[in-house]
Amino acid sequence: MAPLRRAASAAAVLLALTGLFLLVLSPADAATAAVEGGELRMKQSDGGYSYNSTLAHILVEYASAVYTSDLTSLLKWTCPRCEGHTKGFQMIEIIVDVEKCLQAFVGVAPDPRSIIIAFRGTQEHSASNWIEDLFWKQLDVTYPGMPDAMVHHGFYSAYYNTTLRHEILKSVQWAWKTYGRLPINVVGHSMGGALASFCALDLSVKWGSHKVQLITFGQPRVGNPAFAEYFNEQVPRTIRVTHENDIVPHLPPYFYYLGEWTYHHFAREVWLRETIVGNVVTRNETVCDCSGEDPTCSRSVYGRSVADHLEYYGVNLHADSRGTCQFVIGASNSAYGDILQFDGTIILSRYPQKRYPVESI
Repeated sequence: MAPLRRAASAAAVLLALTGLFLLVLSPADAATAAVEGGELRMKQSDGGYSYNSTLAHILVEYASAVYTSDLTSLLKWTCPRCEGHTKGFQMIEIIVDVEKCLQAFVGVAPDPRSIIIAFRGTQEHSASNWIEDLFWKQLDVTYPGMPDAMVHHGFYSAYYNTTLRHEILKSVQWAWKTYGRLPINVVGHSMGGALASFCALDLSVKWGSHKVQLITFGQPRVGNPAFAEYFNEQVPRTIRVTHENDIVPHLPPYFYYLGEWTYHHFAREVWLRETIVGNVVTRNETVCDCSGEDPTCSRSVYGRSVADHLEYYGVNLHADSRGTCQFVIGASNSAYGDILQFDGTIILSRYPQKRYPVESI
């Protein structure tokens, strides 16, 4: 691992030296440089999966609801964000890692009839500080079973090395035993999109890609080209939505000339943007190519907006109180089973915890 980390550090220095150069290029110049300089080539296959705008408008509301800090109202699905297209949702479990400020939930939706797994984005610091830190993130761990596939340790660990993964797997199994073999929709915004990506990959490898759909909003890059190609093969039912000049999908930076040492998005991107001609405003949902780094989509703009990061399809995607990691639990949660606290984690569950250990199904 030591040689790997030294190589990663060297790559990080190179990123720092070259990043400033690319930032002064116009978006068009940057795209042209990428194409003329030898764009990284990847297999372009989407397995016949296409973008469903109606589904995206529904699932973005779950990506918003998971930011709710009042866990009682979230558990009972009475929170202000628990309305609209998500009415009738039945919560199964909420998992909160207080120390790392992570939050996710699992439940069953009536439309589309499926299991929903939602991950919250960053809340510990302000969006601006988190975005600044994101620019310098390194590829520093090999994805298990894929020697050439590199990912960022922080994103990887937030899913695999916390309570989130164990509890989510248990909840999915309980849901299948209770409601039947429903399909799974995994959603997340910002860092929650990164966690949702690792979760969707985990579930697809474990139970088959035909069971899993992933849609993320404003997510950062999480791995290198080899990982992106592996991800495309394992989770073909994937949509990665970007919005106007949202800065986060541009981070960590993509440098084609670094080969396997650069970050690289997986497919397929859908870019939301507005065009104004006179007094007419047209909202466009552009379905991009399957490269993951389509230079005609979000990469065609500077991508420096935090405001565009915090709203998708007109839905707010940020915490109730920014810059903090606070949670509220009411005195009465009699409608559900267990409320457990251990190792800095809060779990609000519909089923008795000890009855359903993780097992192969």
